[in-house]
Amino acid sequence: MIKAIVIGSGFGGLALAIRLQSAGIDTLILEKRDKPGGRAYVYEDQGFTFDAGPTVITDPTALEEVFALSGNRLEDYVRMLPVNPFYRLCWEDGYRFNYVNDQDELDRQIGLKSPSDVAGYGKFLAYSKAVLQEGYIKLGHVPFPDFRSMIRVAPQLIKLESYRSVYGIVSRFIKDPHLRQAFSFHSLLVGGNPFETSSIYALIHALERQWGVFFPEGGTGALIRGMLKLFGELGGEIRLNVEVDEIVVEQGRVAAVRLKSGEQIACLLTASNADVVHTYDRLMRNDSVAKRKAVSLKKMRFSMSLFVIYFGLKGVRNDLEHHTVLFGPRYRELLKDIFHGDELAEDFSLYLHAPTVTDPSLAPPGHSAYYVLAPVPHLGHADIDWNTEGPRYRDRILAYLEQHYIPDLKRDLVTSRIFTPYDFREELNAHVGSAFSLEPVLWQSAYFRTHNKDQQIKGLYFVGAGTHPGAGIPGVVGSAKATARIIVDEHLVQRVS
Repeated sequence: MIKAIVIGSGFGGLALAIRLQSAGIDTLILEKRDKPGGRAYVYEDQGFTFDAGPTVITDPTALEEVFALSGNRLEDYVRMLPVNPFYRLCWEDGYRFNYVNDQDELDRQIGLKSPSDVAGYGKFLAYSKAVLQEGYIKLGHVPFPDFRSMIRVAPQLIKLESYRSVYGIVSRFIKDPHLRQAFSFHSLLVGGNPFETSSIYALIHALERQWGVFFPEGGTGALIRGMLKLFGELGGEIRLNVEVDEIVVEQGRVAAVRLKSGEQIACLLTASNADVVHTYDRLMRNDSVAKRKAVSLKKMRFSMSLFVIYFGLKGVRNDLEHHTVLFGPRYRELLKDIFHGDELAEDFSLYLHAPTVTDPSLAPPGHSAYYVLAPVPHLGHADIDWNTEGPRYRDRILAYLEQHYIPDLKRDLVTSRIFTPYDFREELNAHVGSAFSLEPVLWQSAYFRTHNKDQQIKGLYFVGAGTHPGAGIPGVVGSAKATARIIVDEHLVQRVS
């Protein structure tokens, strides 16, 4: 009998599987798609390599720890390349800000824009470091199985004013409107509206300052391949192109996983790296406990979706940085439209990823690879026909890039493809096409998020963006540590007894 089955091979699923296999628990990964990676899928087209999802790698120590469990080293599997500046931030009025990990250079740029904000930034950075210590280093990998576990940390969270928003806490320290945007946008990287997401998520700024921003040589897919190679060396098995149809529950305990093909695989436990609503609502449709949890989950708030264009160009653009954030003419109002609106806004803000700035091997010689994404409402808010709107929206975004940032884009376009909220829903089984699962507001964090271990169905566990601590590579890798800790402790107790 297979002891453990992990459904899905995203970063969280792979990190959990490696931890379980390292602990001596035979583990099988089941993956619906033809390649591993989940949201970190890879497209290859006409010599271009496009990372489908995560491109900002922070806290490499979390990944190094996954390899070190078995006495291995991350650097023996993939080379991590530093990215500098972390981001270039651009506004339509022509203002530019290079977000670098150099205090003097940051102070110089802030001072040129708003001299009084130099001291304010220092205070914000100190706050960000404090929440990094409490919210990530101390609690990022610790499960919250019951309300008492939440009560124990509540005083410190209150002291850190977790009830305030990211933008609210930034605005306390920084006055300039451009700089407020520059130091509050980070919560969007984990699916949160800066005006509503808990100020705890301001820790992302200090996290980047502490460990830096990196990109794997060969793309994010190279990191997935390195993790999968390690998993295989440890004796783990992955099966691709197999879609799970049902998690079979017998007498309140997970007993097996049934595939679409009809094959049934017995197991002692299952950890789902799939969408949490999909897991309870579809994969456990015949269990009454799961049905009730699905109904409850659907009432919660979900992150926005994304519209993504992957494209390759002739020529190399030397004036672009690896990561560029392009702020549109509106900030607060646009975010309100994205998170609460029922239609697609006329304007947009964009994230432009240009990986060949760091690693030219991701495109043919003399060419360059990109993707650009726009946050958009999820399908539960906005009933947009993306089959019709998708091509129009692509053309609008590419025309905007050509006008403002990439001259002759259309002339030099070699290949392109899009990924819409429909694809998040159909390809990734994401509820309402959400790109980051549950929205990271305070009352949907820690204990109030889907638990790493189901408290009623024995042998059912979760890993990934929908469970604690949340989305982003450090978040889902942290969730793997929290979930593995529970499983390994229970497995050892069972083995001894």
